[in-house]
Amino acid sequence: MKRLAPLPARLPALAARGLILVYRLTFSAFAGRWCRHAPSCSAYADEAIARHGLWAGGWMSLGRICRCRPGGTSGFDPPPEQTPKGADALHPWRYGQWRGPLRCEAVQD
Repeated sequence: MKRLAPLPARLPALAARGLILVYRLTFSAFAGRWCRHAPSCSAYADEAIARHGLWAGGWMSLGRICRCRPGGTSGFDPPPEQTPKGADALHPWRYGQWRGPLRCEAVQD
C-alpha cells in the first residue's frame, strides 16, 4: 500500500487540484467542453497531479495542453501510470509528451 506524504507536503498539489475543480465548475461549464482528447485536459491534469504530484503531473499536463490544438493529437490519452524514463527535477520537459503521435502502451495480461 502506498503511503501518503504528510499534509504540508501535499498542500501545493491539493491547491492545484482545487483550482482545476474551480475551473471545471466555472469557466469550462460556460465556455463549453471542446477537448480533442478523452479524458478532457482538466481531468487529465487532475489525475496526473493526484498520481504523480504537482511537479511531474504539472509538466505532464502542460505537455497535454500543448498537444490539444488544431493539428495536434486527439483520441484516448490517459495519464501514464509511471513517470517516463529519464524525467527528473533537472529535466522536467521529459515528463510531458509535447507532440504526437500518442504513445501506445502495450496492455499486458
